[in-house]
Amino acid sequence: MARVQKRNDDLLMEDELAAAFLNDDSTSQSTDDSQAPEDDWEEEPIEDGQLAVDVYETATQLVVKARTSGVNKQDLDVSISDGILIISGTLSSGDDDQVEQWHIQECYWGPFSRTVALPVPVKEEEAEAVLKDGVLTISFTKVKQEQARKIQIL
Repeated sequence: MARVQKRNDDLLMEDELAAAFLNDDSTSQSTDDSQAPEDDWEEEPIEDGQLAVDVYETATQLVVKARTSGVNKQDLDVSISDGILIISGTLSSGDDDQVEQWHIQECYWGPFSRTVALPVPVKEEEAEAVLKDGVLTISFTKVKQEQARKIQIL
């Protein structure tokens, strides 16, 4: 990491720069040392990972795609009610019980979910979900919207 010399108030010292990017409060001046930042992370509730989705329309369908590589079909749950689509599941590495020490852990393993309000009316009973090559594709037939008709004023 290149050193940043403090020449004026606009530049940050190296530790301050690292803290700004890493959200590391250990370099900040604090009058309360009773609670170290390391203690905070253990008390935070574990939240589900959020699944990234693509949502697009064709002439007749609304399509939702999600990259679910590594997730077994039986570990996925897809439901829809009143125009709200919920996709949830669990991504398991399969070998966590044998790990003695992590050196780098960047991949997310565990439960994930995503709730999507569908942007157009669809025929929910005609939904089709396909898992192929790690991509979950959910297709809905769009409800044909009647165009507004001009009403003659008498």
